[in-house]
Amino acid sequence: MNIRQAAFKYRGLTPIPFILLLIYQSKMSGWSAVVGLILVVAGEALRISGVRIAGGRTRTRNVGAKQLSTAGIYSHVRNPLYLGNILIYLGFALFAGGPWLPWLVVISLTFFIIQYGLIISLEEKTLSNLFREKYAEYVQNVPRLVPRLTAWQADNTIAPVPWRRVFKAEKSTLINQTTIFLIMILKEVLINK
Repeated sequence: MNIRQAAFKYRGLTPIPFILLLIYQSKMSGWSAVVGLILVVAGEALRISGVRIAGGRTRTRNVGAKQLSTAGIYSHVRNPLYLGNILIYLGFALFAGGPWLPWLVVISLTFFIIQYGLIISLEEKTLSNLFREKYAEYVQNVPRLVPRLTAWQADNTIAPVPWRRVFKAEKSTLINQTTIFLIMILKEVLINK
């Protein structure tokens, strides 16, 4: 297993040390907590938009896809779930505040951009092999992580996933985020006072 495959395989576990560090050093302040909360909500909105088009196929242990998703949010950015995750982790760093805030912002951006860069390069190679010219056209028209303002008009008629299935696919992510928020708030109220 190479580093890109390891980054993909363990992508759900790698945030744990970062989150534990955030909780340990957290000392929330008004402005950073509000901005952090906004970033987490924005990141989760991106994730939900991506899952609405790609469905539960985003929760896989294998790199690849049965079809190329280019509709909805995927017509603005190729990796909305990873962009959403970067915003979420940055948001948690800001929400936590604390004495290490500047370093945690730098660490979160650096680590997760590197991790998702490795994963994205692996996925791009796989998707390029699977969808050839169609994927090459998509790559030329839709940015990797910085969304374009106008939707790329792809020839894609994927029906959005029903909301019930979207929230079922995102259930564990939403529970994890809520738990992290509650732990930080309880620490602030009970310990940091």
